[in-house]
Amino acid sequence: MTQYILALDQGTTSSRAILFDRAGLPVASCQREYPQYFPQPGWVEHDPLDIWHSQLACAREALVQGGVRATQVAAIGIANQRETTLLWDRATGEPVAKAIVWQDRRTAGACDRLREAGKATLIQERSGLELDAYFSATKLQWLLDHVPGARSRADRGELAFGTVDSWLVWRLCGRHVTDTSNAARTMLFNIHTLAWDDDLLALFDIPRALLPEVVPSAGVVGLAAQEWFGHAIPIAGIAGDQQAATFGQACHRKGLVKNTYGTGCFMLMHAGVAGQDPAPVSHNRLLATVGWTVAGRTDYLLEGSVFMGGATVQWLRDGLGIIRQSHEVEALATSVPDSGGVMLVPAFTGLGAPHWDPYARGTILGMTRGTSAAHIARAAVEAIAYQSAELLEAMQRDAACAVTELRADGGAARNDLLMQFQADLLGVEVVRPRVTETTALGAAYLAGLACGYWESLEAIEAQWQVERRYAPCMDAGRRAELMARWGRAVEHARSWATPED
Repeated sequence: MTQYILALDQGTTSSRAILFDRAGLPVASCQREYPQYFPQPGWVEHDPLDIWHSQLACAREALVQGGVRATQVAAIGIANQRETTLLWDRATGEPVAKAIVWQDRRTAGACDRLREAGKATLIQERSGLELDAYFSATKLQWLLDHVPGARSRADRGELAFGTVDSWLVWRLCGRHVTDTSNAARTMLFNIHTLAWDDDLLALFDIPRALLPEVVPSAGVVGLAAQEWFGHAIPIAGIAGDQQAATFGQACHRKGLVKNTYGTGCFMLMHAGVAGQDPAPVSHNRLLATVGWTVAGRTDYLLEGSVFMGGATVQWLRDGLGIIRQSHEVEALATSVPDSGGVMLVPAFTGLGAPHWDPYARGTILGMTRGTSAAHIARAAVEAIAYQSAELLEAMQRDAACAVTELRADGGAARNDLLMQFQADLLGVEVVRPRVTETTALGAAYLAGLACGYWESLEAIEAQWQVERRYAPCMDAGRRAELMARWGRAVEHARSWATPED
């Protein structure tokens, strides 16, 4: 009898694998970091083989840690860093270049030229996305134009494009697919027709032969070959990491909101169901996107993206060296009562929603001779909350509804200082669930629904449990004062770099 679901959570800085039981609780896990490459300022790359080998090793180790045989695993679910763009040889399965990571800004100039040509409206109307280097289309176009022979080989059908989910499925079972949630992040997918868009493909000069087949988020797409785990296991769930986390947070009804505090911060609100509701449209520079497709139903989400969340803490560790491990930031930040007037705008790779400024750069303001490492650490933690507060303000304006709570997850959601400050800035409760690894949990739920391991959405919702609630305790005047100061700091960070840089 199968007893577990294996979730593969392939992230920006590490790969993870978690085994879940029928109660939706983790029983074993493994995580491995892998190398990041920064060949030029603003460029971020991964080796696709590092992604594959680290993810496979984690999956095997999770089985060993849990004392679980592959025959006891009902299915595999995959959640992945989104937008990261890979190109590989269909015949050999070997990558033809390093992957261009979602954080990479090398195509900001190409986006500027498309904007000047008046194409931003078409892109937003069809894809629901802002015209930005964040997404896959300009990254793929860059690879085709800069990897020797890539464009002619793509035209001949010799190459395959995919986001990380496609790459992992290809390596596991040899099939070239992506699900609707990941397709919707490429800037090549029409969220109204739920298909690749011919006009967008023509705009970016992308051959259709490169593209994966689009499949539901819950459904068996193939069997992971016996060589990987000793027994063939169905691959039954796929979703981009933030959509998976939203699903894992049981935000299955319109108006429910979650925020994932990971490498970046990603706030998503359920915005309706295709066929019942129109695809959402943002007037506040948020993204309209596909959440998931399950049992013939496609759900829509509104999303705001912050590029530097937990990555800001990693910079304190790796760049400044003021902490040795990321979890030390909370103790250092709480060693002072406040930031001492210091504001840190972590625009190291530009600013995401609602600013969409690829030329903004990281900025620290308000320092005096009395400023210490602790003040900078506190400002870094608070910056994560400020950025997320901007997103919820924009989201509530778009949705024209009041949010009563924010469901928080991700690694940094364990930081009590951050969660309380977030509640104070928002003026609503922040709720941390019992299981904070909701990205992996969402992937597991999608796979489990597809293979009958869980019966229904209602059964999944019943398993969602609160671990802690953070109630706001800051008065409205102070909240407005702090947000105004943050706005001033952001203006100083904006448009610092130039296209020539």
